Amino acid sequence: MEFTGLLPDFGNLAFTILAFLAALTVIVAVHEYGHYIVGRWSGIKADVFSIGMGPVLTSKMDKHGTQWQIAAFPIGGYVKFRGDANVASGSADEDAMAAMSAEERRHTMHGAPLWARAATVAAGPIFNFILSIIVFAGLALATGVARDPLSVATPLDVPGMEDGLRSGDEILSIAGIETPPLADFATLVEKLPDTALIDYRVRRDGQVMDLTATHPFPALVGSVSPQSAAIDAGLKEGDFIATVDGTPVPTFNTLREIVVNGDGSPMTLGIVREGKPLEVTLTPRRQDIPSADGGFETRWLIGITSGMVFEPATRTPGVWESVASGAERVVYIIRASLSGLWHMITGAISSCNLSGPIGIAQVSGQAASMGATSFISFIAMLSTAIGLLNLFPIPVLDGGHLVFYAWEAVTGKAPSDKVLNVLLAIGLSLVLSLMVFGVTNDLFCP
Repeated sequence: MEFTGLLPDFGNLAFTILAFLAALTVIVAVHEYGHYIVGRWSGIKADVFSIGMGPVLTSKMDKHGTQWQIAAFPIGGYVKFRGDANVASGSADEDAMAAMSAEERRHTMHGAPLWARAATVAAGPIFNFILSIIVFAGLALATGVARDPLSVATPLDVPGMEDGLRSGDEILSIAGIETPPLADFATLVEKLPDTALIDYRVRRDGQVMDLTATHPFPALVGSVSPQSAAIDAGLKEGDFIATVDGTPVPTFNTLREIVVNGDGSPMTLGIVREGKPLEVTLTPRRQDIPSADGGFETRWLIGITSGMVFEPATRTPGVWESVASGAERVVYIIRASLSGLWHMITGAISSCNLSGPIGIAQVSGQAASMGATSFISFIAMLSTAIGLLNLFPIPVLDGGHLVFYAWEAVTGKAPSDKVLNVLLAIGLSLVLSLMVFGVTNDLFCP
């Protein structure tokens, strides 16, 4: 495979790398700040807080004795606590520790109480989760959520809507089925006929009236997934898919069935974009996706989600509602990630679902190309994934250090330096092997 085949069609390699480094810098900064601030609260002093690795470009000493710096290579960051032999905080500087008084050793990572060390290490991943919750909550507050009863904010300019729904219409029923609360709206969608036009009963200006308009979920692109056939083919949010290989497509459900049953055959989509017809050819890709029962199912996909034929009226959620919604999304990402990893280990799904740095960088660039909201949401998802990864019980990761502390809590003593060094070497080998495996997937998986 040629390396150029990995580059996204929307831009160049530089844009992809910049987007990836921007996302990584934010996530690493928050992660390391979690270590730093909880360590400081716990009485552990930090000598260095670095964004980036390698030669220092600029630095400043604060009143707590911590040097805040930006290094040349934006590929990570670290906090070097008082008494650490290196930036990994894995071992103590024995000479420096020996020269300290008992009170001074209390302010080091290696001389602090067990609870302080455990809290400081756990804080990095926890701050990643907090960042994700805050971002998802902020997006909910900024964009709003659809309100009951279902009402039209803005009808879209698509075929069949010329004399249809209007702004302010309250949807009373669709195809003769009473509109349920939004929490149960999916049950209504499953009952609707797959016809291009459908009957609505609405309340408009206080009057109840019947009308015929486009199906609420036509073959309309609501969003485009990164690393998908759709984004590679240039599909965009708002594209109205009228035909597949010349056959009319009345609803999104019809489109889904054609793709799923097409066995991966190339297809030509006749779309309408901003009132202008054009054709796009793409080939669906076989993908493993989470199922409702917590498992995975493999289907042919082109990588789009459905859009509604109108923008629903929204309300601004409360802060607690937004935070709760953000927490639910973080929990869902964690559960789906763990389920996916388990299914890959057992061979139930392809190991190609595991991406390496090249794949993640590509997704970063594609998310950034789709706008600020998409990119910010991607940062939140990646932050959750990185927080989860760091909690894995692998030496050199935060989860590995927490295992060592658990051992110390149970036995009353820490692992010996000899054992610790062997375990850290094994952990480093595992992490490097995982990175190599991910890069191999990026280069050779379809």
